[in-house]
Parts: sequence; structure tokens; C-alpha cells
Amino acid sequence: MSGHSKWSTIKHKKGAADAKRGKLFSKLSRAIMVAAKEGGADPGSNLALQNAIEKARSYSMPKDNIERAIAKGAGEGTDGAAFEIVVYEGYGPEGVAVLVEALTDNRNRTASDVRHLFTKFGGNLGATGAVAWQFERRGVVLVSADDVDEDELVLAAADAGADDVERDGSTFVVSSAPEELTTVRAALEAAGLELESVGLSMIPKITVAIADESTAKQVVRLVEGLEDNDDVQDVYANFDIPEAVLEAVVS
Repeated sequence: MSGHSKWSTIKHKKGAADAKRGKLFSKLSRAIMVAAKEGGADPGSNLALQNAIEKARSYSMPKDNIERAIAKGAGEGTDGAAFEIVVYEGYGPEGVAVLVEALTDNRNRTASDVRHLFTKFGGNLGATGAVAWQFERRGVVLVSADDVDEDELVLAAADAGADDVERDGSTFVVSSAPEELTTVRAALEAAGLELESVGLSMIPKITVAIADESTAKQVVRLVEGLEDNDDVQDVYANFDIPEAVLEAVVS
């Protein structure tokens, strides 16, 4: 289990109530809008849109909000045309690889903000390709372990096309190929399981161990600062921080 998976689990347990809900929904709407603009309004034939909707649903975004974002993105002359996807790569403290996915209408502004955050928290922004090779895109479903039979979960997940099921404390992490994510989600929901989150993630192939609490705090502050930026959609990092240290730092 990578440190970033633990981080993702903790974030989802904190829930949208800990975040500024309006800001979160604005980011989710932007992602849906751009996906619909680029690939059409039918999730069945637009994997990017399908994944953006799955992510929005995992944060309990209302159905009406999702439908409005799709309609706005699919229409001509909407704001969706102004945004573009930009990926930034860099290193945090102790050489932690950090991958930042943004949707921006101003590359210069976003690049400046991202560079400032890396510098502020002891890291540095790198060139394209610097760290992306250390990650693999996967579909990830977090399932509450409460009253769950692990063998039944593994069987249901495997039958739906999932590749792996791991337990992380009170949560099971079910991973799959990106194109299997919707099918896996539907199968787990049909089995009556409580899903904590569903979405695409960049899973690190290798991790950097960080046991020192002060260094861990700096890494977490970098990730939190990036995630709080209006243009940033997702942040991935390959740190491996012991769960007790991570919980202490996040709290």
C-alpha cells in the first residue's frame, strides 16, 4: 500500500465537509465540462467524461450539478473551451515525486502558482517527464471494511474485472484498469457494499519512505497547498509515511 493511497483514504474519510464544498464542486464541474467539450456528452462513448462523473459522484455532487456541467460543456461557445489540461511534475522534500494535474485558462498564472508552492515547501518544479514514469494510472474504489467479508469482496471485484484488492486499516482498496472502473463500481454497489470513493488515480510504482514527522509535515503541506489551488484538479505523490505519523500530521 503506497503512502499516497493512505493519504487518499484519509482525505475521503474527512469528506467534503472539511473542504470548501462550493470550491470543490466548482473544480469537479470544470472537469466534467471540459471532458464533455472535448469528447461529447455521452459518458458511454467518452471515458474521460465517465471518469469525471464517477469522481463527482464519489464526493456526493448533486445529479443536477453534474447534468448542468455536461450540458454546458457540450454546448457551443461555453467556458469549457477556455480551459486546457496541463500536467506539472516536480520533487518534494526527500526527493518525493509529485505529479500535478490542472485545468487552467491561464498557463502562466498556474505555472507561477505551482512553482511558488514547490519552492515554499522545500521542493522544486521539474521538466515534463521528470517523474511521470514513476506512476501508473489506475481505477481505484475505496470500500468501507465494516461488516464486509473479504473473500466475497475479492470474488465480486475479480468477476467485475478488478486486478487487486488490498486492505488499509478500515478500508479496502480495489484497483482496476481505468476502462473497467465503471463496471467494478456497479458490481460492488450491486453487492450492497458501502463505497467511500471512486475515481482514477496515478499509483506510484516506487515509493519514498519518510518516518520523520517534520519532513512528513512539509510533504503534506506541499500536497495540501497544491490541492487548494483553484486550477489544480489532482495531486499525486509517491511518499510512504507510516499511518500513525500521517494521521498526526493531517490532524
